[in-house]
Amino acid sequence: MDIDLAKFFDTVDHDKLMTIFGRTIKDGDVISVVRKFLVSGVMIDDEYGDTIVGTPQGGNISPLLDNIMLNELDKELEARGLNFVRYADDLIIMVGSKQAEERVMKSVTRFIEEKLGLKVNVEKSKVDKPKGIKYFGFGFYFDSFAKGYKARPHTKAVAKFKAQMKKLTCRSWGVSNAYKVQKLNQLTRGWINYFKIGSMKRQCKKLDGQIRYRLRMCIWKYWKTPKNRAKNLIKLGVPVWSAWKTAYLHGYAKPAHCGDVHIAISNKRLADFGLISMLDYYATRCVTC
Repeated sequence: MDIDLAKFFDTVDHDKLMTIFGRTIKDGDVISVVRKFLVSGVMIDDEYGDTIVGTPQGGNISPLLDNIMLNELDKELEARGLNFVRYADDLIIMVGSKQAEERVMKSVTRFIEEKLGLKVNVEKSKVDKPKGIKYFGFGFYFDSFAKGYKARPHTKAVAKFKAQMKKLTCRSWGVSNAYKVQKLNQLTRGWINYFKIGSMKRQCKKLDGQIRYRLRMCIWKYWKTPKNRAKNLIKLGVPVWSAWKTAYLHGYAKPAHCGDVHIAISNKRLADFGLISMLDYYATRCVTC
């Protein structure tokens, strides 16, 4: 169950929040400061606006206050013995059957709306099997060997990575190939450090191949003329007769798939040039390997 809270940050009830806050905090000065923060208002297009409800986004204590409010929901779900994950206002609850889903959805929605004064977005909330859920960029699949569901990058997250990778390996981008490799390494490190809890060996291997393929096209373009291409191919170990034949291939995609180019611009040479292997980097960071 993927439960979406409608405009959560804009609909937090101040009185309900301060009541929850006051159960633990007894210092009147602290309570007064928090209340003043909530009603301090916001600037919208250089005009002041009152904040009768909600916690001003961008404020340094807004995330804390929002978690104080939703901690009540956490305690309620724990008391019911439900399995759930919540990060800020993003919540998923795991149930075992269709009947349980209907019962839990109704009761949880009632608690959120009546006890916390918030609103559940019925249109955006959804119920599905784990493989149909996307949560913070992660998708889920059933591992038949482990006999359970595991996380991995969602197809949309992979598509976004590919789009960024293609942008960084654009042949018309007027920067050096060394700079492209530097930016690709930054993208790879950031992406894997985020998704390292997921299972993605096969995906990393596939993406490695696509990155190297696009870099070979960039290098092929950099070599420019058939004469210069043949010269570089020969210098990198390709037989003379084959190098001249390959040097006159048209376009960029076909040469990048060519065996001679793979020999000259091998995976090892790309690694020596500074390119990080996604698969190797994932192996050093993976927490489930």
